[in-house]
Parts: sequence; structure tokens; C-alpha cells
Amino acid sequence: MNEWLAARNILAIRPDNLGDVVMLGPALRAVKETSPEARITLLASTGGSVAAQLLPWVDDVIAWRTLWQDLGHLAFDPQREFRLIQTLAERKFDAALIFTSFSQTPHVPGYVCYLAGIPLRAGESKEFGGAALTTALKGAPDAMHQTERNLRLVEALGFVVRDRDLAVHIDSAARERVPPILTASGLDPAAPTILLHPGASAKARRYPAERWGQVTRLLTERGWPVLVTGVEREADQAAIIRATAPDARVIFGATTLPEYAALIEWASLVLCNNTLPLHLADAVRTPLVVTYSGTEYEEQWRPRATRARLLRRPTACQPCYLFECPIGLPCLDIPAEEVVEAAEEMLGVSHIYHHRLKSGLTGFQPSVHLRGHPSA
Repeated sequence: MNEWLAARNILAIRPDNLGDVVMLGPALRAVKETSPEARITLLASTGGSVAAQLLPWVDDVIAWRTLWQDLGHLAFDPQREFRLIQTLAERKFDAALIFTSFSQTPHVPGYVCYLAGIPLRAGESKEFGGAALTTALKGAPDAMHQTERNLRLVEALGFVVRDRDLAVHIDSAARERVPPILTASGLDPAAPTILLHPGASAKARRYPAERWGQVTRLLTERGWPVLVTGVEREADQAAIIRATAPDARVIFGATTLPEYAALIEWASLVLCNNTLPLHLADAVRTPLVVTYSGTEYEEQWRPRATRARLLRRPTACQPCYLFECPIGLPCLDIPAEEVVEAAEEMLGVSHIYHHRLKSGLTGFQPSVHLRGHPSA
């Protein structure tokens, strides 16, 4: 019998950002559907572990700041690494699924799992790593979508994939919180609204906040309510947008992740960079307009199941894989008017509406069939 399918205590390793964990969903779903008696424990970063709330296939979570994902900020502390090995050994895992991006190595976590006594260890690798892995897939092309990279690993081990699309579980309590959140922000829960998320973990993936402000102002002037969201550390971006577009509504750090996913599900359209809301919107099928920088190939992270427009200027340096751009983000040199035009096209606004706006008619409100509208 396939020993992977016989495993009943499985460790899934992905100590990365929230969006990376969300993209594990289809692979973990395939494992759980193929081996329903198996217990899946997710080893994730402290921040990324929060996404487990949206993945019903995860039974338990270990939140850990791993050395092999650190960017040089962790202090030299070998005892910390021994504690991780001990923690994993105490759980007596049968198998470890080591999920990585195209640029990450599975061999370091594979060796940690070896020392923890985990007999089966699988990952994808471009380089030789000795016997750290018991199953080592040859590295796939860099441009492969991350969700497909994850699925490729579990399929190679014998798990059956029946659904390749992203999905998240949003409980009823999170959905019920959406109307009060909107009302407290001064928005009508019954009206179609655009959710705009200006942030991203890497500066090189952020469309300038000044231009997001222009986008927001133009949209609100056209009668579209806009809700600007983010985490507390991005409050400076919110301040820039609010200064340019005082009619926008802003909530930063005011929701749980399930509530935020419910807000994205409710929205008529999401505007964002290449970051978490892109993947959540793809999972709940909310239309998207994405200012997609040249840091990666579009094929690596783009939405696949929902309607979407990706905006980017071609540049010779794409993909650069940088956290900060040294030349001023030419790949995101996109006029605010172009973003607004793409947004209104996604929302289904007619040319008549544009003509009436340009004619100076006031009091005209969008009246199209939209997600989030009571007629939808």
C-alpha cells in the first residue's frame, strides 16, 4: 500500500505569509478527501498561522518563526532550533509535506523533520539535498502557479485532486459581523461598494498610496462608495488616501481574518496589489482589479477562478523578486484614471453612464446588477 496514503498524522509545512497559506487550501483539501482519517497539522509562521481559521482541512496549528524563512532578524540561538525539533518529535508525525515556492529549499525543513523522527518527508527541489527528503520532486518551472505547485506535490504522492480552485470557509458569525462593520464605517450594507486594499508585505509590490488616493477620489466622485482596508502598520497609507479622498471610508486593523474574508465576499469589487486580498477574492469569487508589479511572473500568483484585470507596465527587469525597487517602480507607473476605467469595466458600467458623468449631470447613481447589491 502507498505509505503516504496510510499516514494518519501528517505535518504540512508552509511558514510564509497569509496568502501563501491560503493557497495551500486545494492541496490540503486533496489530502483530507483522499485520507479522511488523517490528521493534518500546519506548521506556519506566527502571522501565516492565522489563515488556518479559513481552512477547514487543518486540524491543528504550530506557529513558529523558522530559521530557514528568516531574513536575518533572528538572534543566534541554536537552542531555539532544538526546541522546534523536540516539539515536532513529541507529536510523532508519520509524514511531512514541505510546501515551498520556486525559490525556497525544502531540504532545511526536511532535515529538521528527519531529526524529529518523521519517516516520510516530501518536497520539491532544484538542488541536491542528500537524504533529507524521502521523496524529492524535480523543480517545476518558475512560472508555475503556486497553487499548482502545491497540488503537484500531493498528486505525486498519490493523493487525488478533485478540485483545483481556491476555497475558504467563512463562518456565519463572521458574515453576520459585516453589516455592523459597514454601518459603523458610515456605509450602507445594502449598497454596492468597492473594497480597496493599498498594502502589501513588500514595498516593491505596492502601487503608490498617492495614486490609490487619486483612484479613490475619482471613484467616490463618480458615486461609488469605497472602503479602504489594511492592517495597523499600514496606517500611513490610509492617511495619504484619506487626505486625497475625504469621502472614502477607512478601517484598519478593525476586523478578524474571517470577518475580513466575509467583507471581501460581500464587496462588489476588490482593488489591491499582489497580496492576500487577491487570493481571498479568488477563493470567494469576487471580481478583482490588481495593480500587479513586476516582482514576479503574473502566472505565479494571479487569480484563476474569478473575473480579474491585472494592470502592469512591461519592464525589462521583470521578474526581479525584490522587496524594494531601486528604480522607482516603473512597472506600476499606471495612471489613476486607468485603474478607475478598469474598475468600472469590471463593475459593468455602461458608456451611457460615462457620458452622463462627463455631461455634468449630478445625482446620478450606479444602478447595475452587482454582487453585494440586494438585487444580486
